[in-house]
Amino acid sequence: MTIMVTGCAGFIGSHVVDTLLAAGKKVVGIDNFDQFYDQSIKINNIEHNLDNEDFIFHRADIREKAQMEKIFHDTEIDTLIHLAARAGVRPSIQDPLLYEDVNIRGTVNLLELGRKHNIKKLIFGSSSSLYGINEEIPFREDDPVDKAISPYAASKKACETFCYTYHHLYGIPITSLRFFTVYGPRQRPEMAIHKFTRLIDQGKIIEMYGDGRSRRDYTYISDIVGGIMAAVDKKLGYEIINLGNSDVVELRYLIRLIEENLGKNAIIKKLPDQPGDVPVTYADISKAQRLLGYKPMVRIGEGIENFVNWYRGVAN
Repeated sequence: MTIMVTGCAGFIGSHVVDTLLAAGKKVVGIDNFDQFYDQSIKINNIEHNLDNEDFIFHRADIREKAQMEKIFHDTEIDTLIHLAARAGVRPSIQDPLLYEDVNIRGTVNLLELGRKHNIKKLIFGSSSSLYGINEEIPFREDDPVDKAISPYAASKKACETFCYTYHHLYGIPITSLRFFTVYGPRQRPEMAIHKFTRLIDQGKIIEMYGDGRSRRDYTYISDIVGGIMAAVDKKLGYEIINLGNSDVVELRYLIRLIEENLGKNAIIKKLPDQPGDVPVTYADISKAQRLLGYKPMVRIGEGIENFVNWYRGVAN
């Protein structure tokens, strides 16, 4: 079995590649080293696999038809794990056209190539941001998601719709996994846990939007990867499945955990709530448990300790 992983040098993608290779799978990795953050970080994420004969890496853009067509033509792809995307809720408000271009056009290009080259399965990396300001918690996969409050969320909703369309028209088995605030080693530097850890460690001000009572369902990277691997192994038609920790953590408690693990106090600047941010995310994972045997194992205290230990290793 040969599995293509788009966004293979990113936070989640690089962990997925590690796990697939450790399981003896052949992997074709795609990444364009987007300028969203320092390219050296992505290089560090995958360089330990570049000499592995079971790993073929292509620096490529999922939007480029000819480039991607050649890759699909040269290698028979059984399963596509599509994690490449322009990420970030707040930046999407500043540049919505870029998010439409990368996330939607890139995904449709892959769906067309997958159809043409008869892939057996597609796993799509979706997002809990689709739920927006849903008042019913925990969030269930059959909840309405028609009121996106950021272009990023809207782009992910459009991608899910295209995924269903291609399943309906061409019978491609597709599983859309809605990730809930993933964290852990290799987390992107602008994401809250990584950013707060770095700034607190450096004695710099951290900006806290709102009163610190906003809540997130933080999910450790190994649990997310476990869910993705289960989706690869299961025979499903078209499904949308939440992958979360099914627990909520207040922002102010999260900051306190980071402080405790660093042994340093945060200097906090309180700011108004940000447009596009939601007050709470909370995953109902009963469907993931039923269909994937999914069981998150890492609680927030252990996860933050692991992250801070990793941060210390790469920062020093």
